[in-house]
Amino acid sequence: MPFYHQLGKIPHKRHTVFKKPDGSLYYEQLFGTIGFDGMSSLIYHEHRPTQVKSVKKRNQMTPDIAEANNLTSYIFRGFEIKPEDDYLNSRKAVLHNSDVTIELAAPKQSTNDYFYKNADADELLFVHRGKGTLRTFLGNIPFEYGDYLMIPRGIIYKIDFDTEDNRLFIVESRHPIYTPKRYRNNFGQLLEHSPYCERDIRRPQDLETHDEKGDFLMKVKKQDALFDITYATHPFDVIGYDGYNYPYAFSIHDFEPITGRVHQPPPVHQTFETGAFVVCSFCPRLYDYHPESIPAPYNHSNIDSDEVLYYVDGDFMSRNHVEKGYISLHPAGIPHGPHPGAAERSIGKKETEELAVMVDTFKPLQVTKTAMQIADGSYYRSWLE
Repeated sequence: MPFYHQLGKIPHKRHTVFKKPDGSLYYEQLFGTIGFDGMSSLIYHEHRPTQVKSVKKRNQMTPDIAEANNLTSYIFRGFEIKPEDDYLNSRKAVLHNSDVTIELAAPKQSTNDYFYKNADADELLFVHRGKGTLRTFLGNIPFEYGDYLMIPRGIIYKIDFDTEDNRLFIVESRHPIYTPKRYRNNFGQLLEHSPYCERDIRRPQDLETHDEKGDFLMKVKKQDALFDITYATHPFDVIGYDGYNYPYAFSIHDFEPITGRVHQPPPVHQTFETGAFVVCSFCPRLYDYHPESIPAPYNHSNIDSDEVLYYVDGDFMSRNHVEKGYISLHPAGIPHGPHPGAAERSIGKKETEELAVMVDTFKPLQVTKTAMQIADGSYYRSWLE
């Protein structure tokens, strides 16, 4: 995240002596990405963060692909993914390419007996149902319905859920996830025309510092394999840190839609970006106010990107039938647009209450076997009159 954050205790100068009350040293760690060129934080630990007792490979997590070369539009009934107790086991890949994996999860229990680190990808968790606390070694963030949780790669975390009815839409990115560049100035500040600003971003607070030795299980994802690593000290032993690399939360309800006299293109809904895909938020908003405007989106061709829409709430006016938790996939190479009658129905309407998350990828997405189990195989014919 391109602005500075400090939490806990840190020394006056970096890379200098920082002593504990007993005279021994705290242990400094540079936590960053893209070598030494990306965003980073300087972290200070009670113990060396390098003390590993054992490493055991558990299982491969590469998505099981059903259709590698897809030119079919699909609707997937996301809420048919069955709840499971364990957070990691509940995560089911539905769409995948070399840049991104899109998952659904319905975990029933908190991650009580292990810590988790994704060493492959940034994780963007959208909370469709449930509430709780994202607990990380860089501080804690309460979350609820409508929150995006941005977890940079390498963050050690747990999730505490307050209920058993939890639904997550998860985007795993092999590229760093940033705020859109066009909404930032040269100093990284979000500009006045941005649909959200720094006030809307919730940074970690309530830093947990555990000065403990023992056996602490951390599950680490690396090269699509899951490893069990036993650490000799508690992973949440951070006394303080500062920098630009940390998890944060942003609520979709704080996104301020950009509207116009005629229909605005999808980029006005952009919320996050990478070099390989973008994430957009479709929120309740006033419709176009030209007297002859057609609020429904015009037909458009996906030549360079696959479009994924995750339907969260409300009435999505361009579709004749969608329900909460549905995912539509419109692949590159064929046009798509409003269903028959949707454009006509939209004329004269003043506002929409739709809520959805969109992911547009620049490489084709592969459909997993899990996705095919919850697919509506006739969706591609739904534009026939």
